[in-house]
Amino acid sequence: MTGTPFLLLDGAVAAEGVDQGVVGHYGNPIVEQRRLERGEAIVDCSNRGVLTVTGPDRLTWLHSMASQALDRLAPGASAEALFLDASGRIEHVVHVVDDGASTWLVVEGADAAPLATWLDRMRFMLRVEVADRSTEVAVLGAMSTKALDAAAPAFAPNGVALDWTDSWSSPAPTAHRYAPDAGHPASAWHWIERVVPRTALADAAAAVRAGRVAAAGSLAAEALRIAAWRPRLATEVDEKSIPHELDWLRSAVDLGKGCYKGQETVAKVLNLGRPPRRLVLLHLDGSDTALPVPGDPVVGEKVRPEPEPGEAPERRVVGRVTSSAMHHELGPIALAVIKRQVPPDLDLIVESHGIDVAAAQVEIVPASAGAATDVPRLPRLGVRK
Repeated sequence: MTGTPFLLLDGAVAAEGVDQGVVGHYGNPIVEQRRLERGEAIVDCSNRGVLTVTGPDRLTWLHSMASQALDRLAPGASAEALFLDASGRIEHVVHVVDDGASTWLVVEGADAAPLATWLDRMRFMLRVEVADRSTEVAVLGAMSTKALDAAAPAFAPNGVALDWTDSWSSPAPTAHRYAPDAGHPASAWHWIERVVPRTALADAAAAVRAGRVAAAGSLAAEALRIAAWRPRLATEVDEKSIPHELDWLRSAVDLGKGCYKGQETVAKVLNLGRPPRRLVLLHLDGSDTALPVPGDPVVGEKVRPEPEPGEAPERRVVGRVTSSAMHHELGPIALAVIKRQVPPDLDLIVESHGIDVAAAQVEIVPASAGAATDVPRLPRLGVRK
């Protein structure tokens, strides 16, 4: 992939970390957040990868492997799906839109080649073809189609616009939510990803330069995503992550579909068990200007029943920061994955940059999240009533 023309816009500062290759901000991420939230700005997401699956068996084939029901996906409709390993751990995340002839998968840039290789190995004798289109097409993000239309017309190579609309704010009836809908910040998250020819990026940058639409950097998009409690493969997922821990049953798992790899774990944890870890939002002490970085440890203070006079509480690591941002209303915030047993009212500390940052947690996946099915207890043998 070649460099993005958005990096040539006035004030553009390149992003670091998982969004390396696109613009991090244009000089004022807070103002950019507000514009993006109002639907007035676009985000260059050309570091994303895009795959296509073609052939008459494409939807039923993807359906058989994914956590989401895809076999009857209508042209132009959007879906999010996970590919899990046999133990239910998350391996790939795809944003899916079908145009009637091809199924388009928007993925993290670093995941495009591994996913394409894995899918190609899984074709067997089915009539499907997998292609990595990341050098031909790119992705623009926004909170409104109006902003996207001002930057680049909808791309419809087969007569259907390739706009993926996130369902995070409106889960399907077959989804499961750990976080309650009442007061959920997803109501403010209206994210759209538009697949466009990579050559259209220059026209989109020109539209920004001409004032027809504003531009926001990846920092602005990340701040709004974190505030909406929205998980992302590149940040929240590690080698142990299962969907329940991140509340990803909300948008990417259809509980009514048939068998797929990892389904046994999905059903078992939902119906009989508890997620071993849980995603939380952290409100951070803003007295220090440095934000925590992904991987910073989250610690809790363990007070002994009868501490010695003057004895400092014992600390233990209970989780890790996955992403952080300075939000235009909430101030410094972060997402973190912590152990399920951590009390929801326990004040936490993030150890970052050699200092302690006080953190108050907001439950996303509740500590009390338990089995969705009541299993009757069988009487013990030999016991009569």
